[in-house]
Amino acid sequence: MTGRATRRSWFIWLAAVTVYLLAVFHRTSFGVAGLQAADRFGVGAAALGTFTVLQVGVYAAMQIPTGVLVDRYGPRRVLTGAVFFLGLGQILLAIADSYPLGLLARAVLGFGDALTFVSVLRLIAAHFPGRHYTLIATLTSAIGYVGNLAATLPLSLLLDDAGWTPTFLVVGLVTVLYTVVVALRVEDNPRGEPEPVREKVHPKVLGRQVAEAWRTPGTRLGFWVHFSTMFAPNVLTMLWGVPFLVRAQGVPKATASSLLIVFVFGSMIGGPVVGGLIGRRPSLRMPLVGGYIAGAAVMWAILLGWSGTIPVAVLVPVFAFLSLGGPASMIGFALARDYNPLARVGTATGVVNVGGFVATTVSALAVGVLLELTGGAFRPALLSVVAVLALGTFRMLVWWRRTRATLFEAEARGEEIPVQIRRRRWDAEASLPVSS
Repeated sequence: MTGRATRRSWFIWLAAVTVYLLAVFHRTSFGVAGLQAADRFGVGAAALGTFTVLQVGVYAAMQIPTGVLVDRYGPRRVLTGAVFFLGLGQILLAIADSYPLGLLARAVLGFGDALTFVSVLRLIAAHFPGRHYTLIATLTSAIGYVGNLAATLPLSLLLDDAGWTPTFLVVGLVTVLYTVVVALRVEDNPRGEPEPVREKVHPKVLGRQVAEAWRTPGTRLGFWVHFSTMFAPNVLTMLWGVPFLVRAQGVPKATASSLLIVFVFGSMIGGPVVGGLIGRRPSLRMPLVGGYIAGAAVMWAILLGWSGTIPVAVLVPVFAFLSLGGPASMIGFALARDYNPLARVGTATGVVNVGGFVATTVSALAVGVLLELTGGAFRPALLSVVAVLALGTFRMLVWWRRTRATLFEAEARGEEIPVQIRRRRWDAEASLPVSS
């Protein structure tokens, strides 16, 4: 879209971003319900970790199909389905009285969650000018953290008061009812613009579209940026944060739930700041990512290297810095938009979104397995997070150099490029293979 966004565009975005808020609430609800889930289903750390691994695994596996679905059927239809499955998943969890049924409920919820964010980003791309894309995307992420906020202390208090079944049953039913709002208020394109032709596409063509997005160096860079930045906050807020604080640090459960709110406010404040900054100066995107990753390494060194109990005065700034991984991960989506045509943006966005959730799945499972092997020792278990961070950083650096090489080649051909960059000494050695 070019020009200015209309008031209708903002109302459409508001209706859609509410779906994302609900998705984040449902996604992170196990962050404070994990201990109760362990008692309800009679499981240990590894089995408890499987809830998050399954949910996030379904989410990650569905990202590329979601991107294709959004490009094929439009975001309104996909978002309507997302709300329905989110609510259904929580209703199933409310009545689940066995471990397998609980797993099924979280898988259904993960499916609904998977349909959400890519759809909202596709609506932003259609209804707002390109120069505002990153700002609106980071604002979307920040509003989503309101759902995270509701899933911390408020949900913990509600679970303690009303109990498991009434709590999850009510939030599930409310979510299902929101499908009416989505169906009536969301529009795929601004009024006056023709609907895109959505012809039935052969599976081979779909596969080619995904392959083209994946072969684009900017998409691959976005994948590894997302992989490296957003998984660690997810691991803490979705599952292991409260158990780590309660069992390893001796923090009361209510206080532990309150400490997770730091992630919410850090992301809510950091998102618009990061989005506005890189919207004005796109050349700062990768320096900001690099700065966050370097700082995150220091924060994990503090968490895992501190002798004895970590004071709350230390935990708060550490969590506040790690919370910026969410806003930093939005840079991956900006890269997908810049380096792909609009007709492929949904697919490329899905590819990028796989990154962080693959990292989350691997890390959450590794922490649970290591906790079982070490008898509940959190610090050795959390070293797996550092290992995943190191892997993601290495691959991100590889594709950063290759994307820069692509830009220099395009510039030499006289093509318009999304970001002006200066050639550095290391650029001369950058190569462009896309098979690794």
